[in-house]
Amino acid sequence: MAARAYWKGFLRLSLVSISVEIYNAVETKSEISFRQIHKPSGRRINYTKTVQGIGEVDSADIVKGYEVGDDTYVTLEPEEIEAVKLESKKTIDLIKFVDASEIDPRYFERPYYIAPSDKHSGEGFVVIREALRKTSKVGLAQLTISGREWLVAIAPFEDGLLMEMLRYADELKKAAPFFDEVPTAKPDREMVDLAVELIERKSGKFAPSEFENHYAAALRELVQKKMKGQKITAPHEEAPRGAKVIDLMAALRKSIGDKEGGKSKAKAPTSKKKAASKKSVAKKRA
Repeated sequence: MAARAYWKGFLRLSLVSISVEIYNAVETKSEISFRQIHKPSGRRINYTKTVQGIGEVDSADIVKGYEVGDDTYVTLEPEEIEAVKLESKKTIDLIKFVDASEIDPRYFERPYYIAPSDKHSGEGFVVIREALRKTSKVGLAQLTISGREWLVAIAPFEDGLLMEMLRYADELKKAAPFFDEVPTAKPDREMVDLAVELIERKSGKFAPSEFENHYAAALRELVQKKMKGQKITAPHEEAPRGAKVIDLMAALRKSIGDKEGGKSKAKAPTSKKKAASKKSVAKKRA
C-alpha cells in the first residue's frame, strides 16, 4: 500500500516552481502506548469534564482560554481564533540558504521526506536537489499547515529532499542557567589526552540499527508473558548510594588498559634494534 502524503503543494526557488508531496519520515506505530483501565471490569476509563464547585459541564459551555495571570484567563470564541488563522498556502518558498552546520541542533524537531508529485516535476526537483548538494546549503522556508506556520529547513537526502520542522527562537530555553555549576578552570591536559584516546578507540560510523530500544522490547515481552498467564515479579533493586569519589586519572588509564598513560608515552627502542640500526648505517657508508 502506497504511503499517504502528509501535504501536497509546490516547492519554489525564485521563478522555478515544482509540484511536490511531503511524507512523514517517522514511524509512530513502533511506539508503545497505554490506556487507563478499570481493573475490576477490564474496561477502558472514560473522562468527564468538570468544574470545581459546579460538577460536570456541557461541552457546549466549554471555550478556549489563554492564561494571563494566576487563575485568570482571556476566553476566546472559536470564530475569533479562526479569524487569526493563516491561510493555508500551498507553496514552500525557499527564501534563504545557510550552511547546514550553522543550524543549532536544538532547533530540529521532526523530519519529513519531499518527493516530486509527478514525472513532469522530476527534472526541476533534481536540479534543486543537486544545487543544494553542490553548495552544501540548506534552504529555509515557512510552511502553513492547519492554520499554523512552521519554520522548515530543506536539504538533499539520498535521491530526494529532507524537510525538517524547526523550532522558533523563542521556543528554546537559555542554556547558561543550567551550566552554572560547570567548573571554569582548564582540565588536566593528560586527562584530556587520555579521554581523546578513549573516544578515538570507540569511534566509528553512525549506524542507528546497531542500537535496540531495550525498554520497548522488554515491554512487549512483558505483555506476551501476561497474555500467557505468567506471573511477573519485579527484580530486587538496592537503594541508591551516595556519589562515589573516584580517581579520575586512574579511571581513564584503566579504561584504555594502560597504566602508564596510553599512547602519549612512546616506548624507547630496544638495544637490539639500536644495534641493528647502527649496522645498517655503517653498511650504507661503506
